[in-house]
Amino acid sequence: MNFNALKDFMDHLTNWRIPGNDISVYVDNQEVFRYQSGYMDVENKIKMNDQCLLNIYSASKVTTAVAGMQMLEKGKFLLDTPLYDFFPEFKEMYVKGEHGEIRKAEKPITIRHLFSMTSGLDYGMPENLLKEAGEKTHGRYDTVEVIKCMAAKTLTFEPGTRWQYGLSHDILAGVVEEISGMKFRDYVRENIFEPLGMKESFYHRDSEVQKRMAPQYIFINDESAGMDLVEAQSNDLSKCGGHLELTDGKVEYVFGREYDSGGAGIVTSVKDYSKLANALANGGAGTTGERVLSSAAIELMKTNQLTQSMKGDFNWPQLAGYGYGLGVRTMIDKAAGSSLSSICEFGCGGAAGATILVDTDKKLAVFYAHHMLNQQESYYQPRLRNVVYSCLD
Repeated sequence: MNFNALKDFMDHLTNWRIPGNDISVYVDNQEVFRYQSGYMDVENKIKMNDQCLLNIYSASKVTTAVAGMQMLEKGKFLLDTPLYDFFPEFKEMYVKGEHGEIRKAEKPITIRHLFSMTSGLDYGMPENLLKEAGEKTHGRYDTVEVIKCMAAKTLTFEPGTRWQYGLSHDILAGVVEEISGMKFRDYVRENIFEPLGMKESFYHRDSEVQKRMAPQYIFINDESAGMDLVEAQSNDLSKCGGHLELTDGKVEYVFGREYDSGGAGIVTSVKDYSKLANALANGGAGTTGERVLSSAAIELMKTNQLTQSMKGDFNWPQLAGYGYGLGVRTMIDKAAGSSLSSICEFGCGGAAGATILVDTDKKLAVFYAHHMLNQQESYYQPRLRNVVYSCLD
């Protein structure tokens, strides 16, 4: 293995427009490459380092999927169990039709729909529902109470008929909380983070965590003006010129101090979160020897759940060649993706530039992160993947 090409690509990204980045590569349960490039703090010329913490946004979904799969392993549900078994509020749902008409949903949302992003729930949280949740929780925004309020959202399609990025994994986290009787953050800490020796991964920031946070930037260009995070993530903006601006570092999908966002809530370091990727690459057991998931569960997790009719929705440029499994993208067509990876290589990206990549055939795990919204996924993700694979021989 020779990772010179990967080092060069990391430097290329920071010379191009990424403020700073960090990567960890594991093979056969050993870290074989670690590198940082660019700046953690551009204004003060503080270089990227291995101690900084970052918002990883949707890369948090992998943790939620693992927690959900643990519940499947314990027999707490099957994939086609209705969501209303845990949240009766979701028993009667309504769908917005093509011409704006509202009708009653014909089928219930199931656990499978939450895992596979086919529930019909988008990423919008109407202001009136958020206000209602705040009033019910006296401003705390408890995870379960907020999710109960989400049941009043109108679905964008009949459950199980299309794919759409949205709040499905937030609700899956709520299901885990309801089953376990523990706050989602506490369940994850005791059943995933602690067994894997992950001591630098958090759902909420205290003063000590905040001190280690890398400033968060946004790349501004005319084409992305007015876009929300999901729109920016799903469009190819890599050819547009622009400039960096600082943000306030807040994650808009963490609705309050007691809301554990299953879809976007984790703050972590590359050193720490790579331990989860490595465990998934090695059949569910990490470097500590502790197991968080069975190899059988991982096989199911990386199995494509999308039908042919859903492919039209699953069309983000960086997802070429992929299907979608249970909470993760999964490679199904190497030619379509220009991919050097294995079939069923799987993972997830995040809105500020985090990417987790897992290949169980090669026992390969990669966790890469930078700290810039409008993260240029369509450019860096497929190229980063191919550079990594080119370095393995």
